[in-house]
Amino acid sequence: MIDPQKTKAFMEGIWDGEIIPALTDYIRIPNKSPAFDPDWESHGHMDKVVDLFTAWAREKLKQFPGATLDVVKLAGRTPLIFIEVPGKAGASAPAGATNTESTILMYGHLDKQPEMKGWAEGTGPWTPVLKDDKLYGRGGADDGYAMFAAISALLALKEQNIPHARAVIVIEACEESGSPDLPFYIDHLSDRIGTPDLVVCLDSGCGNYDQLWLTTSLRGMVIGNLNVRVLTEGVHSGDASGVVASSFRVARQLLSRVEDEATGQMKPDALFAQIPPERSSQAKAAAAILGDEVYTKLPFAPGMTPMAQDPAELILNRTWRPQLAITAMEGYPTPENGGNVLLPYTTLKLSLRLPPTCEAEPARIAFKKALEENPPYGADVGFDAPRGETGWNAPALAPWLAQALDKASSTAFGKPAAFMGEGGSIPFMAMLGKKFPKTQFVVTGVLGPHSNAHGPNEFLHIPTAKKVAASIASILADHALQKP
Repeated sequence: MIDPQKTKAFMEGIWDGEIIPALTDYIRIPNKSPAFDPDWESHGHMDKVVDLFTAWAREKLKQFPGATLDVVKLAGRTPLIFIEVPGKAGASAPAGATNTESTILMYGHLDKQPEMKGWAEGTGPWTPVLKDDKLYGRGGADDGYAMFAAISALLALKEQNIPHARAVIVIEACEESGSPDLPFYIDHLSDRIGTPDLVVCLDSGCGNYDQLWLTTSLRGMVIGNLNVRVLTEGVHSGDASGVVASSFRVARQLLSRVEDEATGQMKPDALFAQIPPERSSQAKAAAAILGDEVYTKLPFAPGMTPMAQDPAELILNRTWRPQLAITAMEGYPTPENGGNVLLPYTTLKLSLRLPPTCEAEPARIAFKKALEENPPYGADVGFDAPRGETGWNAPALAPWLAQALDKASSTAFGKPAAFMGEGGSIPFMAMLGKKFPKTQFVVTGVLGPHSNAHGPNEFLHIPTAKKVAASIASILADHALQKP
């Protein structure tokens, strides 16, 4: 029913003429997530982004009779953009075969990660640069493009008079902080959301830019600060070393309790989950597609090698096995200011990624116990991690959706869809999976090789964004053909 060439032409026009300029303005706004900007409300960047997004969306929604857009603000919480577009039967819909009374829920977020050092000359987190079909700057790919992709998909269907179900678009503003506000909004808006039978999340990644990638799982996480104090104040290292244990050495001992430093394998049993056979098979299939690009996409230092040679094992490492990263450190001066002082404390920010089906709370408790119990030399040790986030494993694809994904990818990209878990976390997916166990999920995105979300030189690969939006339009058209 849908004409791929018309969809392609439509996407080229609206993205080049309207969406890329809007995203360029969006990148300029340092709208850091509340975890990285506690004074976000007084700084006003969040409001600027909401105004930018809603101004564009309101103009486009005029084309859909009965469509509404609300900026919902619960007291003390970040705002949320809530859009409703009524289902449209369409002149070309077969009689009795349109699913226009069901609900599609489409999701994205507008908050950003902090600046990060290392941006290439002439670029920066808040300096949009368009080069070689890439829009550089913080937030364009993660995840500012999502609302525009969702609405452009609906507009493409409208242009061709193609039916679609009722669509609800939710754009939150604290995803990069772990979505602490989102459950309150979902409860508050539950009557208006209804029960979606299809969820489209546009906040994930892609293994390459050659086809549509469906995310089959997302890892959970526990993030917290490990504090080790050995002194009330710093003292001369010549006087204290050999008498007082270094806080860093104590921290190193504690980390060895939970991680094998030689292999990177985590130790507590509570951090593991059984890998489903189908996910292992999909990892092998993805590895066959990507080959060495599984790791060459990353900016390895000269001489550095990956943690395994088998690409399939690397995929499983980053999607189904627990891994630990130290993402920040406190208690140390910069090298040029480092005197001969045995420092009083070490604080390490730990980011623990959990397998998709591992329950976060038991894992958090076990991890905390392993770090805090019987500290070396009686040091003052605490691991402050108030909560964890459980991951998500996608339900089995309905036959119609499996066919729709391949069709969408083949028409937009010229290759069939591919499947792979992602190493990151999207708390909303776990929340929806529990709330709507019979719902089908399309979790995809534009974060491919070298796009570097959260790091320096993040970019939006514009051709992929257009094709993802076209793919979503095709999937929504096929969804409308299913009998309610």
